[in-house]
Amino acid sequence: MTDMNDSRGRQLPRAFAADISTDLAAGRAVELAEIYALDAVSDAEREAIDAYISGAPEAERESFNDRVRQARETLALSFAAEEEPPADLFARIVAQLPAAAPAAEPAAAHAAAAEPAPAADELSAARQRREVRRRTSGLRNWLIGVAAAAVIALGGVGVGAYLANQNDPFNQVIEAQDARQATVDVNGGGTATVSISQSHDALVVRMKDVPPPPAGKVYQMWLIPKDGSTPVSQGLMDAEALSKPALVKGIGSAASLGITVEPVGGSATPTLPTVAAAPLNT
Repeated sequence: MTDMNDSRGRQLPRAFAADISTDLAAGRAVELAEIYALDAVSDAEREAIDAYISGAPEAERESFNDRVRQARETLALSFAAEEEPPADLFARIVAQLPAAAPAAEPAAAHAAAAEPAPAADELSAARQRREVRRRTSGLRNWLIGVAAAAVIALGGVGVGAYLANQNDPFNQVIEAQDARQATVDVNGGGTATVSISQSHDALVVRMKDVPPPPAGKVYQMWLIPKDGSTPVSQGLMDAEALSKPALVKGIGSAASLGITVEPVGGSATPTLPTVAAAPLNT
């Protein structure tokens, strides 16, 4: 499903399915972190999420746990013990919701909770089932919106981070269903961790404890083609850039990522030997 915009042009979260298992199968576990943290799920749904996360890739598991922790820490820091919630809390939550909540219709609520009434024919029964699924899905989307808005109202974690994560190209690669990681040593000290997603045709490089390049030098990244042709430069990393992740796109034809030390401004071809190299083949 695609993202949508509200009347003010703000991007809204993707629609969720009527049940947690469908959302998990679609790779949306991380997007359920806030409602999980706020205990806005049933025992069965919590068990399903726990089972999924326990077997998820490390990057996805860490991202989910980080968002759960952030949400809970925000709530814990927002109120002192035995302190009453702010009187305007509900108004603040509603004001920050990206879209209006579905109208509370007693008849619809009973229809969603109870078994569909006997239908006169198969067509009528099918219509009733579609209506129940539509309303259940709408209620779940509204609940997720309320949960995320509640967290942002109480301290800044939620809708803002929720939407930012969906649009952040680094997170899209790191949290991709097919993401895999490779950590390699860097000559001179430290490591380089490469998160690779073939579905996004991209990778993210994160350096840890790597010393700054020598005076007058920079690190330069290269994609090494599978066909043995000339390596393609993917940008420079100076002392300041080492603390930030780097995004490299168009990895489909590359066999590996190499990092070399080059003069300031970079080089047209890599100066060997490389200080780090990570294979990209599956």
